[in-house]
Amino acid sequence: MSNRVSVLLFGITREIVGSSALTLDLPQTGQVGDLLLNLKERYPALNGLRSLLVAVNGEYAETDQRLRPNDEIALIPPVSGG
Repeated sequence: MSNRVSVLLFGITREIVGSSALTLDLPQTGQVGDLLLNLKERYPALNGLRSLLVAVNGEYAETDQRLRPNDEIALIPPVSGG
């Protein structure tokens, strides 16, 4: 049984992946850290980012947070400016 989640991509993550959103199937026991590993295997250029924040359903999440079916995940890349 899988856990289908939506991933929204912004900034450089959108450029790397080539899309503004993905739908992924993760193991039922998947966590944020599992999702990040999965994405970094599929898109190795993501490994070059210094930091990457993750939000689940609009709330910042740690890597050990469990993902549930239909969760909406946002990858928030570093922002520069001034």
